[in-house]
Order: sequence, then C-alpha cells, then structure tokens
Amino acid sequence: MLIKQVWTNNGGRNFFYMVTCPKTAETLAIDPIDAEMCLEIAKNHGWNIKHVLNTHEHGDHIGGNDKVIKETGAKLLGPAKAEGRISGIDEELYDGSIVKIGTSGEFKVLETPGHTPIHISLYGQTDNTPHFLCGDTLFNAGVGHCRSGDPNVLYNTFNNIISDLPDETKIYPGHEYMDNNLAFTLDREPDNPLAADLLKELKNQDLDNARITTLGLERQINTFLRLEQTTIQEGIKKEFPDLPNELDKKTVFLKLRELRNNW
Repeated sequence: MLIKQVWTNNGGRNFFYMVTCPKTAETLAIDPIDAEMCLEIAKNHGWNIKHVLNTHEHGDHIGGNDKVIKETGAKLLGPAKAEGRISGIDEELYDGSIVKIGTSGEFKVLETPGHTPIHISLYGQTDNTPHFLCGDTLFNAGVGHCRSGDPNVLYNTFNNIISDLPDETKIYPGHEYMDNNLAFTLDREPDNPLAADLLKELKNQDLDNARITTLGLERQINTFLRLEQTTIQEGIKKEFPDLPNELDKKTVFLKLRELRNNW
C-alpha cells in the first residue's frame, strides 16, 4: 500500500490522505477536505478512488465528500452511529472492522473517541511497518481538542488503545500543528532537549513533504504521552496548587489539556 499525506495549505492546516494499492490503483481517500486537490492527484497518478472514509464529523474533514463521490462514484465509509453527523454513509465501520485497499493491504478500524464522541482511526502495516491514521485524536507532539468531545474519554483512548501501539508506528494526523505543539511541550518541560532540537529543525520545513513521526518519537516529545515525567508533574502542581501531592496519570492528562486550551 502507498500512503500519501496531502498538505492542503488551508486556514485549518489540514492534512488528508490517499491510500493506494499499487497493483490495482484502487484508492481510499481519507477526510479529503480539498476535493479538487484530491481529484487532481488521483488523475495525475492514474488512481481510482473507490472509497472515501471519514474519521469524524467535523466540517473540515467531511467537506470534500460530495464532490469526490460525485466525480468518482466512490462509496462513503464512516464511523458507526454517525447518522445525523455524517450524511450518506454507505458502510458503517465498527471497532475491529477491516478496510481493504485493493489487493495489497488492509487497515483495522480502532474506535478513538474523545475529540468528538464518535471518532475512528485506522491501523495497518506495510512491509512490517505499522501505520496509524488518526484524524484529530493524536497530533505530532500534541492531541486533539475536546470542545465537542470529552477529555476524560480522550484520556481513555490514549491509556487503553494508543499506549499499546508499538514505538515504530508511523503517525498520520489530520492537521499540522507540530511547531506550536512542541512549543507547548517546552513550556511544560523546558528540560526536554529533543523537543527543543526538533523545534529548531522544523523552522524551514517543507509541508508538502512534512516530517512523519513515530509513536516512539512522540513518547519523547509529546507532553501528553509523558505524564509521569517529574518536570511535567511539578509544573502541573504549581499551576493547580489544590491538587494532591501524588498525581495519577489521568489528572495530569486532563490538566495538560486544560492548560493547552488557553495556551
């Protein structure tokens, strides 16, 4: 399978994804917010968009559905129980559902709510390399906001699902917020040299070829995956002096999300 990350250069800093079987040219378009760009890429590569998939219902992820489907006849895949949130779903996807890409590969659907009440991600492998296409659940060096979701649920997603994924898993988020997220990491953990070095490296990044991180790297630079670090916990206690001296991971996660909301 070929995974193409597409930088839209729009105001929301969206990525969308096109996953293609090189043997059949069958393509899955994931959250193709820029329909014209999606269709042009498919035409230029000779790809046949057979399915569109939405990770969740936000307009900056479903807004390109109608045009892509009209032009290609693709079927729409979406989270189960999304009726009233995403219109026109042809096939509902549940936790554990399998999405096949032509004859060359497949993804397992993981339910990853929190950013929104109903949210799915895709997990699969190519040449023994695992890939996690995660919508707005996990970002490079950050996590999704919960303005229409629940941070308690998002914590459970991280603690019960993402924590079990291997370090070599490549991360494909729905937006490019890495610079700002790294700055937040350094605000919370100023003694993190890897985050500081990476932030410097990204100053002149070409977002058409954006850096793809791994979960192993995220565990070193993403403050939401570093909940037991002493510097982070001490900083939380200074910001919220009424907290007990011994902090559990969930409390640290929730307070970090609260701080990030207004940072």
